[in-house]
Amino acid sequence: MEPNEAQELQEHAEHVAHEATLRPVAFTMSVLAVLVAVTTVLGHRTHTEAVLDQNKATDQWNYYQAHKIRSNDTMLASDLMSVVTIADKGAAAKLAKGYADHQAKWTEDLKKEQDDAEAMQKKVEEAEARADRFDLAEALLEIGLVITSVTLLTRSRIYWYLGIGFSVVGIASALSVLLLK
Repeated sequence: MEPNEAQELQEHAEHVAHEATLRPVAFTMSVLAVLVAVTTVLGHRTHTEAVLDQNKATDQWNYYQAHKIRSNDTMLASDLMSVVTIADKGAAAKLAKGYADHQAKWTEDLKKEQDDAEAMQKKVEEAEARADRFDLAEALLEIGLVITSVTLLTRSRIYWYLGIGFSVVGIASALSVLLLK
């Protein structure tokens, strides 16, 4: 065997040994890439849920507002009838009672509709809070992935550990969504 071949074999052996020490880093990067993808999808779905819930809440507030306008119109008509002289007192009393009945029903309905709208708005806020957690998790996992990849360039394991640290915090942020209502 020539001296050149021996040196090449030695370099090859060192290269293979060095590659073996970087396999855990490459595996970690693969796992982090999958976690980033999953967290991104969950975040996007949660943002979509928040938008759809916001549309429902807006519809509910519009429904409440329409009934509130009808209630005010009825109250104005009732007030007008109380100051206008009407020849048929029986018909006037019947109309006034009808307006009073409608007003009582709408007052009850308005409270229910307002409660429904506020509940929908709370649902929107909860979805936005979950989406924010997923966004934070995605950012931390991406940072962890990038820092971990620096290990391949520098051959320094400190970056691998630092990347794992960011990733663990990112995973904790994603899992914290389960603790939210």
